[in-house]
Amino acid sequence: MRYRIRHRTTYRYDTPANLCHNEARLRPLDLPGQRCLKWKLGIDPLPEFHRSRRDSFGNHIDYFSIQRPHPELIITAESEVEVLSAGQLPLEAGGPWDQLPARLKTSKEPAALEARAFALSSPLIPVLPELAEFARPDFTPGRCVLEAVSAFNARIFHEFKFDPDFTTVATPVVEVLKNRRGVCQDFAQIMIASLRSIGMPARYVSGYLETLPPPGKPKLVGADASHAWVSVFVPGQGWLDFDPTNNVRPGERHITVATGRDYRDVSPLRGVTVGGLSHTLKVSVDVTPI
Repeated sequence: MRYRIRHRTTYRYDTPANLCHNEARLRPLDLPGQRCLKWKLGIDPLPEFHRSRRDSFGNHIDYFSIQRPHPELIITAESEVEVLSAGQLPLEAGGPWDQLPARLKTSKEPAALEARAFALSSPLIPVLPELAEFARPDFTPGRCVLEAVSAFNARIFHEFKFDPDFTTVATPVVEVLKNRRGVCQDFAQIMIASLRSIGMPARYVSGYLETLPPPGKPKLVGADASHAWVSVFVPGQGWLDFDPTNNVRPGERHITVATGRDYRDVSPLRGVTVGGLSHTLKVSVDVTPI
């Protein structure tokens, strides 16, 4: 499936901003099941400085600065992406979940060595006993790892309420756990925190869902905006994705833009502005099948 993606962010300032420095993570990744065929980033007003690089997680970063007064800033990312349909591994694959931490420690596989960092706490995702206890009902001794993670993915979907007015990007995961509500970012981070708390490596994935679903398919929650889901590392199998917001295993309807330890590593835009007083923010995302 091919998609045309348009992600537009508009900042309007009460008074002109004098200077801004920004990082954008908006270019979809090239992965075994995904190719970014076209990519264009528009910045208005034109920046005085703009360069691209990759971060330590392999994400594309566009750094730019505007060094003159500007009443608004508009960033428009346009891309064309091909996502290949890949078969899902059976739930019996991967072996017992409780053997995974030991396998991860002894594996010499380069991907496994890199994955060890994703079993640790990060700035927004702590490793806590109460989070381990939350995961335990689905992670019984000897249960196959994919079966256990799929059951946990489904439990978050059924027990948590999608509520865009309850949380912000700074809401702690323990608060989300206590109140059982939030948005896709919160569901992803509570799942990752719980998995890490029982010794499993998991990472945060940021991307998109298609805006218009195929005929007969329901529209997924999170379309028309950036979306977040979870990737779990299984030695010998690699990174496997799960979407607790929609209770699915992501396929060709999910487009990956960035991966990291938590939201802070993958935020689409971040930066510093001098002047401008307060501002309004408007974000629109369109993902259209070609």
